[in-house]
Amino acid sequence: MDFKQLFKMQRELDAFIEETQNITYDVFQEKGLALLVELAELANETRCFKFWSTKGPSERSVILEEFVDSIHFLLSLGNMRSLTVEQWPKVEEKAELTPLFIETTVATTSFISIPTQESYNKLWCFYGKLAYNLGFTEEDILDAYLAKNEKNYERQRSGY
Repeated sequence: MDFKQLFKMQRELDAFIEETQNITYDVFQEKGLALLVELAELANETRCFKFWSTKGPSERSVILEEFVDSIHFLLSLGNMRSLTVEQWPKVEEKAELTPLFIETTVATTSFISIPTQESYNKLWCFYGKLAYNLGFTEEDILDAYLAKNEKNYERQRSGY
């Protein structure tokens, strides 16, 4: 996965959105909250915490799209603070999803509060672990990111 290209694509999308929406202020906190919301939406689609329900998780494609929504905000937040990662974090460690979502939420709020390279790297590692436990490959993520990136441009063009 070419992370330099993904960061560039996200920077271009963000510039397009900021111009389209006439954003002239720092939206780091807003994007941080958006990342938390996307993480919660991802957890909701997996239904991993819904012990009271017999309904299974959403389709894989729906879960992957929610995962990639988070990746958009992770890239965007990194760009805003001149932080980067060089490669996809391969964290091939089995984990229960509910505690993993909680740990990822904690890492996200820590990063939003103190956006350092170290906290950013740690957050990406949690997303690598989530991807592994959700059964997503780098190729799955890249393909879904590219599709969602184009969808996000179209949404801006149509007044989403």
